Amino acid sequence: MRENAKTPERHAQRMAAKQKIMQERIARAQQEQGVLLVLTGPGKGKSSSGFGMVARALGHGMKVGIVQFIKGAFSTGEDAFFRTLPNVDYHVMGEGYTWDTQDRERDVACANAAWEIAAAMLKDPSYDLILLDELNIALRYEYLDLDRVLDDLQARPEMQHVVVTGRYAPQQLLDLADTVTEMKVVKHAFKDQGVKAQKGIEL
Repeated sequence: MRENAKTPERHAQRMAAKQKIMQERIARAQQEQGVLLVLTGPGKGKSSSGFGMVARALGHGMKVGIVQFIKGAFSTGEDAFFRTLPNVDYHVMGEGYTWDTQDRERDVACANAAWEIAAAMLKDPSYDLILLDELNIALRYEYLDLDRVLDDLQARPEMQHVVVTGRYAPQQLLDLADTVTEMKVVKHAFKDQGVKAQKGIEL
């Protein structure tokens, strides 16, 4: 390590330079629009991040729509909490994990029923943010028509934000998205240590 790397003077110089760069970047970023965010990858935290944005939006007095694909066979903390709040339109539309349902026809029917609700939200400018939780899984197994999903996302109101979660996001959705975060696994309590799903963490 360089001797002066941690001196107050060197730190102040580096932060002043960074501040200038960030101020210039912020000054250039004047466009306002609804943002499509995709949270994907095998790591934990995709839905948690999505619900974090739901909480943030509600803190600003925004109206939020939530449609959960796949999930639904068990109760969750986010369902118990967010469903009771004003400005939240919450729909749990799945019947559980695909390896538990083992019925493609029913899974397809559930996914399409969920998309009808989501599509109505995507046409309604009163919704400021929409969370489509585990949509990527429904797309992965081709329960939904990808072209229709992409068309509905593109045709939404200009200032409407959408968050899509789930592993295996299709490339076409990644291409359409404004922001994409891929979560990776470093270590996982369930897979690596056999720790069951815990309330407040997974449930």
